Amino acid sequence: MATTMAHHGPPTVVLHLLIKIHLALVLCSLLPTSVGAFTSNHTLVPCLANQASALLRLKRSFTTTNYSIIAFRSWRAGTDCCSWVGVRCHDADGRVTSLDLGDRRLESRGLDPALFDMTSLQYVNLAYNDFNMSQLPPKGFERLTMLTYLNLSSSRFSGSVPTGISSLTNLISLDLSTGFEYTELPPVGHILWGEVPTFNSISLAGLNFEALMDKLNNLRELHLGMVDLSNTGTQWCIVVAKSCPKLRVLSLPNCQLSGPICSSLSGLHSLVVINLQFNHLSGQVPEFFTDFSNLTVLQLNRNNFQGQISSAILEHKKLVTINLHHNDRLSGFLPNFSTSSSLVNLNIGRTRFSGVIPNSIGNLVSLKKLGLGANGFYGQIPSSIGNLKSLSELEISGKGIVGSIPSWITNLTSLTTLQFYGCGLSGSLPYFLGDFKYLNNLALCNCNFSGHIPSYISNLTQMQIRLLSSNKFSGTVELTTFRKLPNLIALDLSHNNLVVIDGEFNSSLASLPKIVHLSLSWCNISQFPDFLRHQDEIKFIDLSYNRIGGAIPQWAWETWTSLYYLALANNKFTSVGHAPFLPLPIDILDLSNNMFEGAYQYLKALQYAYGNNLTGKIPLSFCDVTSIQLLDLSYNNFSGPIPSCLMEGAGGMLSLNLKENMLRGEFPDNIKESCSFEALDFSGNLIEERLPRSLISCKHLEVLDVGNNQISDSFLCWMSTLDKLEVLVLKSNKFFGQVVPSLPEEKSACAFPSAIIVDISSNNFYGPLPRDRWFKKLKSMIFRDPNSSLIMDHGVPNVGGSYKYTTAITYKGHDTTFSKILTTLVFLDFSNNAFHGSIPKAIGELGLLHGLNMSHNSLIGPIPPQLGHLNQLEALDLSCNELSGEIPQELAPLDFLTILNLSDNRLVGSIPVSPHFLTFSNSSFLGNDGLCGPPLSKQCINTTTLNVVPHHPKKNSVDIILVLLVGLGFGVGFATSIVVAWGIPVKKRSS
Repeated sequence: MATTMAHHGPPTVVLHLLIKIHLALVLCSLLPTSVGAFTSNHTLVPCLANQASALLRLKRSFTTTNYSIIAFRSWRAGTDCCSWVGVRCHDADGRVTSLDLGDRRLESRGLDPALFDMTSLQYVNLAYNDFNMSQLPPKGFERLTMLTYLNLSSSRFSGSVPTGISSLTNLISLDLSTGFEYTELPPVGHILWGEVPTFNSISLAGLNFEALMDKLNNLRELHLGMVDLSNTGTQWCIVVAKSCPKLRVLSLPNCQLSGPICSSLSGLHSLVVINLQFNHLSGQVPEFFTDFSNLTVLQLNRNNFQGQISSAILEHKKLVTINLHHNDRLSGFLPNFSTSSSLVNLNIGRTRFSGVIPNSIGNLVSLKKLGLGANGFYGQIPSSIGNLKSLSELEISGKGIVGSIPSWITNLTSLTTLQFYGCGLSGSLPYFLGDFKYLNNLALCNCNFSGHIPSYISNLTQMQIRLLSSNKFSGTVELTTFRKLPNLIALDLSHNNLVVIDGEFNSSLASLPKIVHLSLSWCNISQFPDFLRHQDEIKFIDLSYNRIGGAIPQWAWETWTSLYYLALANNKFTSVGHAPFLPLPIDILDLSNNMFEGAYQYLKALQYAYGNNLTGKIPLSFCDVTSIQLLDLSYNNFSGPIPSCLMEGAGGMLSLNLKENMLRGEFPDNIKESCSFEALDFSGNLIEERLPRSLISCKHLEVLDVGNNQISDSFLCWMSTLDKLEVLVLKSNKFFGQVVPSLPEEKSACAFPSAIIVDISSNNFYGPLPRDRWFKKLKSMIFRDPNSSLIMDHGVPNVGGSYKYTTAITYKGHDTTFSKILTTLVFLDFSNNAFHGSIPKAIGELGLLHGLNMSHNSLIGPIPPQLGHLNQLEALDLSCNELSGEIPQELAPLDFLTILNLSDNRLVGSIPVSPHFLTFSNSSFLGNDGLCGPPLSKQCINTTTLNVVPHHPKKNSVDIILVLLVGLGFGVGFATSIVVAWGIPVKKRSS
């Protein structure tokens, strides 16, 4: 859904309050009888003097503010401390047993050790106060041996978890978490605000997770949200299951957890709450969750779960919340829901759920939030949703969802969020949308809505988020009309047929809303919007693909002090309007494809300045900005050497793209052991000498493109230790020698198991091709994980979103730049070298190959019939060699083959006869004097026609998808691999 609250944020909906009350009741039922004294101020024995003294010392450790004056108003020396607000004592001896200062907004420079003098404490709550990033005391907690409840959540502590906490064997509830809130914009999943931190300031440094949990066998509640548990690896699950057999609440959101959920967790039958959102968990969602009869909350959103989830989980009778949002490889179908379901919150958006939305969803009468934002849904939206009178948030997507916005939505009078995106809904916006007086989030994106944007939408004064991008809306929109929406924080009108202008300003500029996110891409804007002059709280601006020229106004840099994203690509800007440095530390800056000239200076995290006319040397000022993660200066006129500081790779930089400049010299060989590079592109320059051997420090490297330079080096067997390398492009350089060296120890090491693109064409390699053993090591060309992503991309830490890699290869005879590297594109190019000998038979085992080019060498011998096993092959070029023998009949059934070039060899015999082979022109076979048969004019004598039956499969929706993809320039095999990866059934062809 658009707005999401993670663990322990202030409650915003009734659901969270109900869950909190429920858990509090559960906890009270588990506490020892003596804790019953917490509920009464009356004590038989007054507070002991040493206890009062400790409390007063603790009071003095807090800064005096209005909040502290209120909190400690009753804390006066000489009075009974057992009657002080937030303090409870044991009836029998006057010792303090409970200290509750939670959510008082207190401030302190550190936790005073006076707390540990109250050794009878059983209950301590200091949550939601501010301890100014002070460290938790390393000693003292071990003295609180009677403690059953410890809550230090969201109190801005830092440092390591004290070892003393691990010895508190009576603990029933432990909370060291930090709460977070975020708002996510559909359909791209961009986080609007509340950037979710990677981990809490509290860490387990010096105390591993197993050591922390080992003695906490009585624990019922465990809250460690945003505590970094990454060092635990996949063992976290086993540790929890072993140490906490009585656990009822497992809350570990945003803890950097990885791996699957282990089967040993199935023994925790008492679990009521499972909150594992914002982690890196993978594998299937365990079906044993259905055995947890008391489970009410299941939050697994923002992970990497895959496979099909059991519908029994969705039918669980006790579950109140099911959140599976943003698990892109998780599939499933909605069941027939029973009237006995307890669901209040259901979100399966950004998953691969599919099918028809069942009419029985109307049985979920308690539902308040319904997120069905999965592209696989189709058919009509069931009218039974109109019966869900308590529904406050509704989100639906699916390209197969057709029709118009249904009128029954008017029954949902409590709606605050309405989102239709990525769907087939069409038509103009109905008048009744203006009746939703509580609506604060309207997202109608990437559908087929048309017509003018009606003015009555501006009457929805509660509106905070308005997203109307990627439709067919037309007409003129004046930005000043949004002054009627004082709460508006996000506006997206991109990718329509709109003309956006400023409009008339009046003297009441103060009435303009304070926008946080503004996206006006493709809005036919010709002048820089003066509307932005008054947006001093804005963080995200996208004005790309308009017609704005000249300089960025000076007032922009004075106004946008909170800006972290600025996209001005594909305009006519000539100057940033500020020199010599950009004055703001913008995280993401895209100035590409404008008319900037001259030197280019200061950037921060994700920087795109490609496609301009920037000149001179690459400024060393880049090296002073340690937070640069992605730097793209491609397609400019930078000259001189690559700055050595950029090549260190130790500052967290993920991608460096210097493609198509005029850089000279050699690569700096100073890459550090902590190298973080994932993608390097230096293609299209004038770089000489050899590649830096320090590249072996880049253990995360996935893409290396150095094509079209003047590099003189041997083959890169030494790089085979980089087991994540997927794209290796060395084409058009001066590489030399054999691909696999003659030394036995080097032969065994020269392997690239993750490679899907290897292009070493147009170099000076010689000798025989690598033998069978080398090709068999190309594992990713043999097998592909069906659950893996279709596109090579990576999330960008601390920024949000993802970055897609690019590369340029010669595909089907044309130089092609892939702006997105699809993992289904598997390509091998050894052409234009001096290889000799025969073609290895093992190439026939690379069943995922789409392109194979070994032309312009000196290869001899026959074409291996094993190439007939390459069922995905679309392009085969073996031309300009000395191959002999007949064309193998096994090639005839390769139906996906669209480019075939066997010209200029010594092939003989008849060309295989098949309907598919008849589609190739005679140029595919010229220069082979011994060949005969169609399409050549030379007839064969005494030949037998191969009996190949043409395929005429029945047309269906898959065929249509294939035709569309092929029409966009992809081959049939490539298109089919995408269809299969999407999980669309493809009818097998019969022969």
